[in-house]
Amino acid sequence: MGVQLAELTAFVAVAENLSFTKAAVQVGVALPTMSQTIRSLEERLGVRLFNRTTRSVALTEAGDRLLLEIQPIIAGIDHALESVNLFRDNPVGMLRLAVSRPAATRVVAPIIQPFLAEYPAIRLEVSVDDTHSDIVSGRFDAGIRVGHRVERDMTILRLMDEFRMLAVATPDYLARHPAPPAPKDLHFHNCIRYRQPWDGSIQPWVFRTLRVAGGQAPKGGASRHPAEISVEGSLIANDIELVMSAALDGVGVAYLAEPLVGPYLADGRLVALLQGWCSTLPGIFLYYPSRHQIPMPLLVFLRFIEKWRKRPGLLHHATETVKRA
Repeated sequence: MGVQLAELTAFVAVAENLSFTKAAVQVGVALPTMSQTIRSLEERLGVRLFNRTTRSVALTEAGDRLLLEIQPIIAGIDHALESVNLFRDNPVGMLRLAVSRPAATRVVAPIIQPFLAEYPAIRLEVSVDDTHSDIVSGRFDAGIRVGHRVERDMTILRLMDEFRMLAVATPDYLARHPAPPAPKDLHFHNCIRYRQPWDGSIQPWVFRTLRVAGGQAPKGGASRHPAEISVEGSLIANDIELVMSAALDGVGVAYLAEPLVGPYLADGRLVALLQGWCSTLPGIFLYYPSRHQIPMPLLVFLRFIEKWRKRPGLLHHATETVKRA
C-alpha cells in the first residue's frame, strides 16, 4: 500500500490536535504540506479519516480506529529512537516546554542561552501558556508553573521556594490616595484586577496575618485573620505583565508576587502596602509525566536545572529573596 511513516505521524498530529494548523506547527511543516499529506494518506487507504468544516476537524469512525491502532506504534518508534540517544556524546532532539508567562521571563529566559550552548544539538520550544492546558494532550515534555496549579500524578522539581503575594502601589498614587490600614480599606482604592486566563474568573485578593489583638501571635502560629477581598477598579487584565506595568504607571493598587515586584520595591518605584498582612503561594515547579523512560532532551534539561540552581543567578537569587522575606 506504500503508506509512509511521515504520513502516519502527520495523521496522529492532526488527530490529537483536531487542527491542521496546530499539527503543522507541531510537526514543523507548512499548512498546505500537512493538508496534502493527509489527503494522500486518505487516497492510499481509500477511506476518509477526518470530517472537515471551515471551523472544525473531527475524526471519522475509520480515523478513530486508525488512531487507536497507530498511537502505540508511533510511541514505540519514538522510544526506540530515543534509546539511541543514550549512546551519543551529544544529546539530540526536541524539548517542548509549556511555561506560565512570569516563569518564562524570569526563570526560563536567563537559562536558554547557557543550556543551548551546552547542548547545541537540542532544539528548544517554549510555549508561553497562562491557560494551564494539559501538557500531555499538548505533547509537551514538561511544564513550569506555580505549584497549586500543577496537574496531579506528575513528577516535580522545585525551581523557586514559596513566595508572598503583596498589594503594591507607586509613591505618586499613595500621595493622592492614603495607604489602606487594613485589607477591607482596599474598597476605597482603584485596584487593578487580574482575570485568570485558565477559567476566566477574577482573582480575589487574599490576606492573612499572624497578629491578633494586642500584637501577639495566635497560638500555634496559625493565621486567625484571613481576609478575601473582592476589590473594584477601573482596569481588568488577563496578563500579569500588563497588571504590573499599569501599577508602575500609577493606575492603582496591584496584587502581585514578590519575586516580580521585588526590584521595584528595592528601587522605590513601588511600595508594599498592608504591612503585617500577606498571603503565600507554594513556589514555582517544573513538572512532567511520570514515565519509565525520560526523553534524553528532558533528562539533560533536568540535570542542567539542578546544576544551575546551585550557581549565583536568577533561580538562586529568587529563592534567597523569598527566604529572607
